[in-house]
Amino acid sequence: MTAVMHEAGAPSGAAPPSGADAAIVTRGLTKRFKGGQVAVDALDLTVPRGSVFGFLGPNGSGKTTTIRMLLGLVAPTAGAHTVLGMPPVQALPRVGAVVEGPAFYPYLSGAANLMRFDAADPTAPRATARRRVADALDRVGLSGAAGKRYRNYSLGMRQRLAIAAALLGPRELLVLDEPTNGLDPQGTREVRALVKEIAADGTTVFVSSHLLAEVEQMCTHAAIMRTGRLVAQGTIASLSAGLAVRIQIETPDAAGAARVLDRLGLTDVRDEGAQVTAELGGHAPERVNAALVEDGIAVRGLAVVRPSLEDVFVGLTGEGFDVDG
Repeated sequence: MTAVMHEAGAPSGAAPPSGADAAIVTRGLTKRFKGGQVAVDALDLTVPRGSVFGFLGPNGSGKTTTIRMLLGLVAPTAGAHTVLGMPPVQALPRVGAVVEGPAFYPYLSGAANLMRFDAADPTAPRATARRRVADALDRVGLSGAAGKRYRNYSLGMRQRLAIAAALLGPRELLVLDEPTNGLDPQGTREVRALVKEIAADGTTVFVSSHLLAEVEQMCTHAAIMRTGRLVAQGTIASLSAGLAVRIQIETPDAAGAARVLDRLGLTDVRDEGAQVTAELGGHAPERVNAALVEDGIAVRGLAVVRPSLEDVFVGLTGEGFDVDG
């Protein structure tokens, strides 16, 4: 559904963190449920203004619980946070959110659904409702389907309508929880393009997802969660900066290619049967290719493979991204 947000209040004695140039700042943010389960453990997060920020982690890593605390839907057990440089209760009118998927009347049109949604907001000015609904539909590319019944919308159109509902008023921050979950490739592309357009207009977009490759294409910054704890955060480029770029060679003579790479001084050479990989280091890939050809090694393909966010996660935790937690 599209979240309706109410401030639950921070624990007494928790000083709000500073961060005038940040859209979201948390310090020691913790949520412990009855029975002792810790869903979020001392989270220190900084989301720069103007960024598309990917909040990553496998299912059960604490992403949705964190979002609920940020929006005031769940009270934190400890810690503090600010949104748009102020206490969340003051910032919420400037925040749009889509949490746990859209929920609309199937027999009403997209425009009629947004009119009902807007009417439920006591702060929304009635005189401008139709204009704001039209503007929101136009912003998400649904003007042509405004009169179409929701039940006839594709999954991608339904998700875009939910985002339109979150954008009925001016927003400085948009929070999206798993916006591409369950979408087909076309719907995923639609939402990805929409997120980039919204960010280009100056809105900070906070995207929670377990799809690393998708976030890598969409986001400028990211944070990685695992079992309730923050593993890493930073720009997409900085997260992978510490990992080695590798060269990947497809050849029928893997053993011979491996010998050439060893002779050239490449490290971590791996003979994987149909291909050979190694850390490229400071070597130029074209020089590596030339050396292979000079030694009579048939090269069917050569690629420079840069580390992905999944590589970052595995490097930090030693586990794949399908871990439970």
